[in-house]
Amino acid sequence: MQHSRTLATSHVYGYTRTLMDRDLQLPPPRIFTLEPASGVPIYRQLIDQVRRLVASGHLAPGAELPSVREVAAEYTVNPTTISKAYGLLELEGLVQRNRGKPMTIAPLRRNQQALTQRLRQIESQVDSLVLAARQLDLQAADLTTLIEQKMQEQT
Repeated sequence: MQHSRTLATSHVYGYTRTLMDRDLQLPPPRIFTLEPASGVPIYRQLIDQVRRLVASGHLAPGAELPSVREVAAEYTVNPTTISKAYGLLELEGLVQRNRGKPMTIAPLRRNQQALTQRLRQIESQVDSLVLAARQLDLQAADLTTLIEQKMQEQT
């Protein structure tokens, strides 16, 4: 005589990926640093960062940008904000839309921007920094040391 058993409760087993999984794909590193508390609108931060990354060659022509949804989810920002930034970059000719594919950095019209052009992009921030340093009676050497330290932290 066979006895059949039934479980009184059903069990559902979940699987969590671990570092031991062979096909584990780590998320790509963040390419943007968005700071909501900075006082600068998020879309402006995004536009400025893409401009600088392109000017420096860190984002080469043809490089794919993360999707609007990816950026919005990663930084907990409204997708409309990211879409606005991408749209303005497209109008500038810096990025191009590819139907059904990610947006990419547009081919450069000229060679990589010269150092003077790249420095011009941060000139207003440097002016603000110098003004603040003067108001705090800081010397140029103190400011230079701080900037060098900060540049080392980012590498």
